[in-house]
Amino acid sequence: MIYKIRVILDSEDDVFRDIEVDSEISLEDLHNIITQSFGFLGNEMASFYTADENWNQDLEITLFSIGETTDARLMQDTRLSEVMDEQAPKLLYVYDFLNMWTFFVELADQEEAEEGRIYPNLLFSFGELPDSPPEKKFEADPSSETEEPFGSYDDLDFDENWN
Repeated sequence: MIYKIRVILDSEDDVFRDIEVDSEISLEDLHNIITQSFGFLGNEMASFYTADENWNQDLEITLFSIGETTDARLMQDTRLSEVMDEQAPKLLYVYDFLNMWTFFVELADQEEAEEGRIYPNLLFSFGELPDSPPEKKFEADPSSETEEPFGSYDDLDFDENWN
């Protein structure tokens, strides 16, 4: 099965790539396709995240295993069809954790492979990648309290040299 996917940079300006890929490629292959289509070198850490219909991230799938945990899900071991289909058509992709290039990856269509066509295939490229990643604007949680839990920390009577 061939997936037609739109990869959109999280920015104010429209920057996206439409690609066709085999649904059985690994997420590591998809990572390489995305980095090449946007002009990155591909040598930075990256992760995919499964996402719900509102783009809330869930399961992380990393490029490399980090630390001592052995339960991390790796891109090389995960097929695209395992985490993306008609019922779950969205993934988040973060490239370069120092700069946090963030992309929305969405399944647009599925079709049978065309004989003689080479995949992956860049169908459409729109917009240029900015020189630096777009700034993230985090909204405050309206349900969180705005006051400090103890009022003023000055009233706690700590000795200045308590260490």
